[in-house]
Amino acid sequence: MSAADSNPQSAGGDSSIEDVDSIAMEATKRIEEAADLSELEALQREFLDKRSPLSQMKASMKDLDPDARKALGAAMNRARGSIENSVAQRRVTLEAQAFEVQLAAESLDLTEYLGRATLGHAHVITKTWERLEDVFCGMGFSVESGPEVETDWFNFEALNLPPSHPARSMWDTLYLDPSVIKGDDGADDEALGDGQLVLRTHTSPVQVRTMLRAVREGSGPPIYAVCPGRVYRRDTADATHLPVFHQIEGLVIDRGITMGDLAGTIESFVKAYFGSSMTSRLRPSYFPFTEPSAEFDISTPDGGWLEVGGCGMVHPNVLRAGGLDPREWSGFAFGFGIDRLAKIRYGINDLRSFMTNDIRFLNQF
Repeated sequence: MSAADSNPQSAGGDSSIEDVDSIAMEATKRIEEAADLSELEALQREFLDKRSPLSQMKASMKDLDPDARKALGAAMNRARGSIENSVAQRRVTLEAQAFEVQLAAESLDLTEYLGRATLGHAHVITKTWERLEDVFCGMGFSVESGPEVETDWFNFEALNLPPSHPARSMWDTLYLDPSVIKGDDGADDEALGDGQLVLRTHTSPVQVRTMLRAVREGSGPPIYAVCPGRVYRRDTADATHLPVFHQIEGLVIDRGITMGDLAGTIESFVKAYFGSSMTSRLRPSYFPFTEPSAEFDISTPDGGWLEVGGCGMVHPNVLRAGGLDPREWSGFAFGFGIDRLAKIRYGINDLRSFMTNDIRFLNQF
């Protein structure tokens, strides 16, 4: 079976896991037969980029029940890891062969080393983003997205932050001229509707959009989704802040969801992403869109704790804004910065390093 023949729409049963295994086997075989680096790079794009069969299957997982998503996600993680290992091993071999051909074809003064051009690769933030998606898909979550230009209603009011709410000062918001975004004629954009437009300050609006879409399409609850994306705030760039950065939001809506489920999910994520020796804890906190609310920390090798993000049980007002009855449904949400997670994982001291395009920094990842 060729990669083009795989059908992500069939995901959900044993046949879908067999499709994933088949894709991995085909990819491994073709990678091992790659004749040169250009062919290897083409195969890497074919089997690993956003348009690959595995990525298409991941995008369709929101239609599956939680158990099927978890099983398929785990199979996709294994397949992706296998393909990445095959690419890395074949690249070592082909680079060595190419270098030997170059040495044989050119007459060089071997006391001078001119170096070789290196191939580009994904940015460390992109790698972190994709790794987080893979981890959560392996835990049974689907991936959702929403617009970066939002209405005040989705960004604030639907999240229990009406205009007079004092917690609005927690976000330094960039407001937009609707005529510039929607056109001089003022015609409404279907995705935005009416209202004051802002550059979204967090990925939490995707929570409400996901709930409303599930109700409208009859696809849920239950909802198990993560929502990664770019966000904007009126911040001055420094070692710990950026005006444009990235977040990932998690949302679970089902019957009988408790804080215990939230704590267990965060603990599972921490061990899957950082390693089995790491653990997590929750500390009481406050967020307008969750009640009760907490900050979650991860353990550090020296016995301390490091704050990572916020979480809590979805506030009843947010459930109502999403078209759900809080007497029937409950849920939890959590969110943290992708840039901050990359900073922690790779020991980076200054967030501005992500934006400077310094090749000495980028080549480390």
